[in-house]
Amino acid sequence: MYQYKIMISWSDVDRVYIAEVPELPGCMAHGDTPTAALANVNDAIQLWIDTAHEFGDPIPAPVPI
Repeated sequence: MYQYKIMISWSDVDRVYIAEVPELPGCMAHGDTPTAALANVNDAIQLWIDTAHEFGDPIPAPVPI
């Protein structure tokens, strides 16, 4: 299981919380609460990794926190 840093911030424009994974380009999700954004980004991380495996792309190692 990979453990990546997740950054959660509020978007005034979209009026939702945005969760981003800096080590995985383009991997992000949103939610009405920080908890929802975290749950959604965990799904996005798994989809990102599954897609990388499918296409033979490298999977970046998590950066130590």
